[in-house]
Amino acid sequence: MGAAIGLGLVIGALVGLLGGGGSILAVPALVYVVGQPLPQAVATSLLVVGITAVVALLPRLRARQIAWRIALIFGAAGAATAFAGAAVNRLLPEDVVLALFAALMIAAGVRMLQDKPNTGAACATDHGTVNWRRCLPRTIAGGLVVGFLTGLLGVGGGFLIIPVLVIVLGLPMATAIGTSLVIVAVNSAAGFAAHAGDVPIDVPVTAGFTAAAVVAALIAGRLGAGLDTSRLKRWFAWLVFAVAALVLVQVGISVATG
Repeated sequence: MGAAIGLGLVIGALVGLLGGGGSILAVPALVYVVGQPLPQAVATSLLVVGITAVVALLPRLRARQIAWRIALIFGAAGAATAFAGAAVNRLLPEDVVLALFAALMIAAGVRMLQDKPNTGAACATDHGTVNWRRCLPRTIAGGLVVGFLTGLLGVGGGFLIIPVLVIVLGLPMATAIGTSLVIVAVNSAAGFAAHAGDVPIDVPVTAGFTAAAVVAALIAGRLGAGLDTSRLKRWFAWLVFAVAALVLVQVGISVATG
């Protein structure tokens, strides 16, 4: 239980500060630290991250930092493909799923270390409204991809959603973080629904994990405005690389020992 609470604090802080990113650590942490089987870890991660995203959203609501229509379209598209991702997950061996997870972690870490300019403008107009002719197809496409990965790997997808919102759609970073939290909550709910019937949930571990994550997300959300987000992302990227390396080592050992 102590390990679950400690992990919850880390996951909640990442979600509150960065609008996502916690779930990419939650699954390997639940598997290798808490000792849960992979299917149970995926379902638990989705539940914890979804609830944490809703709580982390509260400060953004008051600040009006959410593009609601984009969030709901992106989230609805993702909810549709989360079930397809979960179906594929059931067909793959656990070592393959974990290896895919590690590959996604490495790709996410590389993206976080890249200083890309905020040049996206698909959804922006000179009058501050949304150009839906350009914005809608990109929003739906992004939602479909992230939703599938949510179901397949048990990630909320915030580390993928924010680059799409900022670089492709052109949302300001603050609005992208708030919008991402809505999408993460929707995707996590859909992914959890797709996985929940497969495995039992360890209620004490999940409750402790969730409570710690919620507290950390609330505190981090309030502090986030005064912190250097780019530096946090760099630190998080190197943490992601380290966890990905651990996952690949464990997968290698599992394959070698048969």
